[in-house]
Order: sequence, then C-alpha cells, then structure tokens
Amino acid sequence: MFESMAFVWLVVFIVMVVIEIITLGLTTIWFAGGALVALIVSLFNAPLVAQIAVFIVVSVLLLIFTRPIAAKHFNKKMVATNVDSVPGEIGVVSVDIDNVAATGTVMIKGMEWTARTESDEVKIEKDTKVKVLRVEGVKVIVEPVAE
Repeated sequence: MFESMAFVWLVVFIVMVVIEIITLGLTTIWFAGGALVALIVSLFNAPLVAQIAVFIVVSVLLLIFTRPIAAKHFNKKMVATNVDSVPGEIGVVSVDIDNVAATGTVMIKGMEWTARTESDEVKIEKDTKVKVLRVEGVKVIVEPVAE
C-alpha cells in the first residue's frame, strides 16, 4: 500500500506542476511542494494520516511564507489595462461636475466618463483639468489639477 501511496503523491506532484506550467499564475506550486514532501514521507512508510497532514501543513506554510515574496518578484511587469489604467490619468471636464445635481462628465483618453468629486461641496467647472483618483463602478472620482 505504501508504494501505491508514493505513486499517488508522485502523480499529485506532477499534476500540480503541469497545472502551474499551463497557468503561470502561482496557484498550484505550493501544493506541488506539499505533495513532494508527502511523497518523501510516504517512502518512509508513514501512515496515510501523517502523509496527508504533512501535505496540508507544508502546502499552507509554503503558501503563507513564500507566496508574497514570489508574487512580488514574478509580477513586476504587469501592465495596467482597461479600467485599471484610468486612476492617475488627467482628463478635461466636459460637463460641470456637481455631486448634488448628479451632473458631470470627463474626457479621459478620448472616452467620456461620468465623473464625481470626493466631496459634495466641491464643484468643478467645464474645461478644468482633473486627475482621476479612482474608479467606482462606471464613474470616475476626480480632483482638480493645480496648474
């Protein structure tokens, strides 16, 4: 039985590595590490419960302690696209922004967005340059740019 469990852990390890290679998303590599350690433990004829416990503990520890480091180093070149690229952009107010009256649009990168300010007291006039602070649903939250 222990030889068959070693084979099972080997298959789990290989499947996790293949999934990781296909997805490249740092999703299953942690479980591949857990399966590898469980495979080694199974070769010493450890009980199945111990093998499963080792798999879970090692996988969770790898996930907790190495994922933040790996994510920081592997995802450096992600380029913001679509809505993620809008915060920080400069736009021009095309319709006066007034939160109380629920009016306001801004042109950003050739696209018109519904716009609001962070505070209901702040009103921004047409043709004013604004900076996008964030996107909330289909609206951009903006502030005037000091010229």
